[in-house]
Amino acid sequence: MNVSLSTWLLTVAGLCVLVAADFFIGRKPHDVSLREAGIWTAVWVVLACLFGVGLLVVGGGGPGGEFFAGYITEKSLSVDNLFVFVLIMAKFAVPSQYQQRVLMVGVLVALVLRAAFIAAGAAIISAFSWVFYLFGAFLIWTAWKLIQDARGGGSADGHEEYEENKLLKSVERRFGVADRYHGTKLWVEENGRRVMTPMLVVMLAIGFTDILFALDSIPAIYGLTQDPYIVFTANAFALMGLRQLYFLIGGLLRKLVHLSYGLSVILGFIGVKLVLHALHESGVHVPEIGIPFSLGFIVLVLAVTTASSLWATRRRERA
Repeated sequence: MNVSLSTWLLTVAGLCVLVAADFFIGRKPHDVSLREAGIWTAVWVVLACLFGVGLLVVGGGGPGGEFFAGYITEKSLSVDNLFVFVLIMAKFAVPSQYQQRVLMVGVLVALVLRAAFIAAGAAIISAFSWVFYLFGAFLIWTAWKLIQDARGGGSADGHEEYEENKLLKSVERRFGVADRYHGTKLWVEENGRRVMTPMLVVMLAIGFTDILFALDSIPAIYGLTQDPYIVFTANAFALMGLRQLYFLIGGLLRKLVHLSYGLSVILGFIGVKLVLHALHESGVHVPEIGIPFSLGFIVLVLAVTTASSLWATRRRERA
């Protein structure tokens, strides 16, 4: 798509308005009910669908199909991210009424990080077409690693506990951490010294974790479309409903026991698609996988994964 600078600015401005409205609505710390989470999850999904339909009308089936394929892929990957978010919340014992604020800031950090990764990816792709080989190989390796982690994990989802990385630990040692939460404050005075609150530590933990998530998701969506505008908007809409989705399906996450297997199939599929595209760009006559097939394949894998997960969970509960 030929996207003008004014369209980019209007899109970013529109997304900023939506983020500001979401922040304003959830500015007061409170326990999020299933009804509230369900309503706002539906709102974000409807907004994403309307945007995709707009692309279909303006740009045709190609851009519209690429957006929906990218959005569904990023949304499914974000569900896997929620497993880690649950572990982070438990690790730092975040009070339930403050969890929405943590997730809101985490989503904002994720949007900024994703924008930087997307810009870097677009620049690299435009300069070096062979990078598709690297993206494809990385996604295939990630798919294999997901399967290995799922098989070797002690829990049903393949995650056991969250471990702070070295960077986060060094930040904690450098600035110090208060021994308790102080509402939504990020910094407090203790013994004449300004220290971080656990709230800030949790936000940093989610921000640092999203850097690792972006390493998977950005190559994955570039395997479905090379249009930076579609890559950015698909990521933005997938992330912006993440906070409400966390509260909506938090209790169902443990039941998606086959999610890692489904995601590994999707990432492996996109990895193969990228390698075939790279070979085609190099002049090798190989078949390329179209967007309609990709979209149908991704939806089918997610449907089978969800159904098999729920069946396996129900069978385990009856045993």
